[in-house]
Amino acid sequence: MPSLLSVNVGMPRDVSWQGRTVHTGVWKEPVSGPVMVRRLNIDGDGQGDRAGHGGEQRAVLVYQVQSYRYWQEHFRRNDFVHGEFGENLTVDGLGDAEVCIGDRYAIGEAEFEVTQPRVTCYRVGMRVGEPELPALLVSHHRPGFYMRVIREGHIQAGDPITKTRTGPGPLSVADADALLYLPHRDPDELRLALSIPALSPGWRNSFHDLLADADRGTAAPGPTWTGFRPLHVDEVVAENSFVTSLYLSSPDGTPLPEVRAGQYLTLRLPSVAQPAPVRSYSLSSTPVDGRYRISVKHEPHGTVSGYLTTRAHPGELLDAAAPRGEFVLTDGSEPVVLVSAGIGLTPVLAILHELAAHHREREVWWIHGARRPEEHPLTTEAHDLVTSLPHGHEHIYYSLAAPRDRHGGGFSYGRLTADILTALSLPADAIAYLCGPAVFMADMRQALESAGIEADRIHVEAFSPLPSTNPGVTPRSAVSPHQPAGAPGTGPQVSFARSGISTPFPDDRRSLLELAEACDVPTRWSCRTGVCHTCATPLLSGTVTYEPEPLESPPPGEALICCARPDDDIVLDM
Repeated sequence: MPSLLSVNVGMPRDVSWQGRTVHTGVWKEPVSGPVMVRRLNIDGDGQGDRAGHGGEQRAVLVYQVQSYRYWQEHFRRNDFVHGEFGENLTVDGLGDAEVCIGDRYAIGEAEFEVTQPRVTCYRVGMRVGEPELPALLVSHHRPGFYMRVIREGHIQAGDPITKTRTGPGPLSVADADALLYLPHRDPDELRLALSIPALSPGWRNSFHDLLADADRGTAAPGPTWTGFRPLHVDEVVAENSFVTSLYLSSPDGTPLPEVRAGQYLTLRLPSVAQPAPVRSYSLSSTPVDGRYRISVKHEPHGTVSGYLTTRAHPGELLDAAAPRGEFVLTDGSEPVVLVSAGIGLTPVLAILHELAAHHREREVWWIHGARRPEEHPLTTEAHDLVTSLPHGHEHIYYSLAAPRDRHGGGFSYGRLTADILTALSLPADAIAYLCGPAVFMADMRQALESAGIEADRIHVEAFSPLPSTNPGVTPRSAVSPHQPAGAPGTGPQVSFARSGISTPFPDDRRSLLELAEACDVPTRWSCRTGVCHTCATPLLSGTVTYEPEPLESPPPGEALICCARPDDDIVLDM
């Protein structure tokens, strides 16, 4: 009969790791005697990062002594102690290949239900001293699992473990873990997982998304060309004194590939500086006659924007990476709300073109803020598109418009604020697209949520680096991206397009993630071993080699920077 060998608890602590401080509860120590298990936790236990650990669905983590013996042999170690793998309950039996999601077990006075496998996380590797362990837990099918508490009560080492109910579907912990993290998923198995009531909401959402991808039959398409290719500048049009549009075509005259409204184009300009600066600009219309259009604001100290708005000329060739981006119009019949400020107009203008051409039956709201009419580019074009729509609504706000500018109507005087947006009575079932300065987008996003639009229906576009996702790492004061400390590297050139940093790959860095961290480029990661894909980043040009090899390859045109090194000069969209 399975039995409980040890109850392990530990409160979160600050741990020094790779020059940073991690707040973590992964250090667990055995306790003697009866311990009270409660709905959300075991007395004396805590989690440093509640986003991925703890809570009702993850109240107790279980790991098996059989897996301890397996890893002792694998790592040729004999120093593991109970709690070493961050688990609350070290058990004899209950193998991951045998226990199923939804199974229930009685231990002492308490009863538990299995909800999900362990969340793959770098901290277990940090605790054990084996950085590759998160990937190995998945690839060797020994993750361990979480349980929720059905009945509170005391438990202690030595208690027998009795199965009180078998889950409704034969989905083992090991199979559920592989279903999320490994390739070649079976849609029927995804449907089985979704039919199990005990499955935690987080894993349910992930399986729902995977099934939706499987039902579509194909993965999301990759970029329409690899690396950078030359595009011909056909026309240069000054929209006003601040913004210039460039019309780009294929040098051989063939139509450029179709794009999705709202995507962006990335340009590399070796003639401006070395290493060549890289910048991204939204396409400001859908393709016309097989050409692309970008509309660029001349920033006062912008080297690239200055070149494009004052020196670029017809007949010139510009290096461009294929259009990318997820800020795109989705299919459906629900209302569409477009909120923009300043040059943030450009991607929503492309979406307006798409709506006017192919989705005229949808209700469309366009809300835009600018300083003055003369600083509002492409005004007539946007106005004509909105007014051509049977259910179009237009609201323009000029924060610094002079009284004489107000004659004739067509706009409101004053800055576009969250209160104004909320007062417009926007449809709560709308899908929203938001682009503009960072502070503006933060305010408007909150206002849209206050208007009743669900957070996952609000799409945001920003060309600054994405916010960091570094679970458990104590935040530090923000530092602008910079060259790494020490002597320059001798490896291939690595360019972080959003951060404006280009540097040779150093000899002492194991991955692109480590280089980004050394440059204080904002990073997004969780497992650091190629499992979770949190670090997946658009690879605009170049190729990479993986070490370790990820358990599942990223989509075409992306790289898992946590375990990737450059083969040649590369450009990353970060």
